[in-house]
Amino acid sequence: MSTEQGDSQGGRAHWEHVHESKSPQEVSWIQEHPKLSLALIERAGIGLDAAILDVGGGVSHLVDHLLERGHSSISVLDISAAALEHTRTRLGDRAQQVSFLVGDALEVELPQDLQLWHDRAVFHFLTEPQARARYAKRLVRCLAPGGYALMATFAEDGPERCSGLPTMRYSAEALHAELGVDAFERVAEEREVHHTPWGGEQRFQYLLLRRSPS
Repeated sequence: MSTEQGDSQGGRAHWEHVHESKSPQEVSWIQEHPKLSLALIERAGIGLDAAILDVGGGVSHLVDHLLERGHSSISVLDISAAALEHTRTRLGDRAQQVSFLVGDALEVELPQDLQLWHDRAVFHFLTEPQARARYAKRLVRCLAPGGYALMATFAEDGPERCSGLPTMRYSAEALHAELGVDAFERVAEEREVHHTPWGGEQRFQYLLLRRSPS
């Protein structure tokens, strides 16, 4: 789901080319059943009417599973209109139940009072400290007090590049520090070895955080 970056991380033209030249099954990060994300969302215990934002969720299948589980307030954000169109087509009539947002997560107007912010494979493309700081501020502003951030980035032993771009790699501690130890309580952390469509491995670090109620 790594298609939501600012200009220094590829920009709109880069990601439109990726999604116009490849099918959703050909991108390295695709997961038809995002088991770990779903398990951690369940652990957060949010209600079915809770506002959810999937950042960089372009061709992700997470939205399919959330709809199947009865979630009714889902927004999917991606910088690539082509990626979102793939998902609209896949969902068919169910796409009417989802809010699709095209834009850069650092620039676009975002929903407020979110109960869950999900990001799998976006934050690790932010290689500039200023971009990461801006992302963290937007995350805090958009989450309701007590809301959850579910982040998944390349782990410390994960890839140094992806889709032709450099990436950052994180431990759970380093990721928590980037997003704000004062703003967030660490709830859970997990590692995942993701297998790409061509049999490669990408090691991910997942971190479930809860925003301070105050």
